[in-house]
Amino acid sequence: MGALPRAHRAVYLLGPRTTQLRTVPAPRPAEGELLVRIEAAATCGTDLKVWQRGGHPRMLQVPGPFGHEMAGTVVGLGEPSNGWTEGERVVVANSAPCGTCAACRSGRENLCSGLAYLNGAYGEYLLVPRRFAERSTYAVPSGLDLALAALAEPLACVLHGIGVCHFSGRETVAVIGGGPIGLMFAAVLGAGGHDVVLTDPNARRLAVARRLGAVDAFEASRDGRDAVRLSEAFGATGPEIVIEATGAPGAWETALAAVAPGGQVLLFGGCAPGTVAACDTHKLHYSEITVRGAYHHTPAALRGAIAFLADGVPDLSILLDAVYPLEKVQDALAAMEARRILKATIRPQPR
Repeated sequence: MGALPRAHRAVYLLGPRTTQLRTVPAPRPAEGELLVRIEAAATCGTDLKVWQRGGHPRMLQVPGPFGHEMAGTVVGLGEPSNGWTEGERVVVANSAPCGTCAACRSGRENLCSGLAYLNGAYGEYLLVPRRFAERSTYAVPSGLDLALAALAEPLACVLHGIGVCHFSGRETVAVIGGGPIGLMFAAVLGAGGHDVVLTDPNARRLAVARRLGAVDAFEASRDGRDAVRLSEAFGATGPEIVIEATGAPGAWETALAAVAPGGQVLLFGGCAPGTVAACDTHKLHYSEITVRGAYHHTPAALRGAIAFLADGVPDLSILLDAVYPLEKVQDALAAMEARRILKATIRPQPR
């Protein structure tokens, strides 16, 4: 093992809209663990919500290390090394399943009863616990930029969401919400040959959706007519699949109202606990609407995400439209909140 740092800088979340850049002792990998030098981290909508709310009931408790989308280089190994070597470029997923519960045995590791979470992407180094080193660390193909590789985690969530839907051919798909997740849905489904229409209030996001493969994109209204407009975009019946990617109850209602008879609705965006959304029970029943939820990702989805990014078509680097240092994580999140940027790359290491 080469010389390891004595200390490193890491961003801690302290509470609502409050972070602190701390200098803390650099961890030393114990048996089966890895030490990864973080080369690139990415902000995301979940980080934004966690920052706004001051924590997350499942994934993060305060005060604690912050950030969960990252890629970097292995610089330290705790023996046994689980096959990893120093210098390897890796993506470390932000969760690790137990591998033994009923959900894991059925291939639904995202629903693992003992799912462990990992934060600390907004730092110079990350200690990767043994379970994560064994089950949730992935090699980055040569030629794939590490900033782009850091998108593997959210893209894996998108691939998992697509996977819970049933596609029988070339489908008509409406995506509600043009944030990074909604745009990833448009990119993946467009690349798969499906006809995608995306709606969002932000004109710049609509332009990005078209560049990533949406056949159309229009500005979301605030008059309750979005369901009608989405239906009209696909003819009299409406889209066969509607994907809600905002986490707003009004968007859930729009999705259910817009879908074609016999269609599917994917409720992807997570709402706050206790949120209630109304639906037309007559349509839900008599039109045989299938409503699905999707949470998080699986190891198979992570592997698929890395392969998609390495292929480079379409190029998702368009989503990374700003670069910030560790000292400016809050500025990056504020820029996301104001919709001045889609996602930011956080560069912990001097370049």
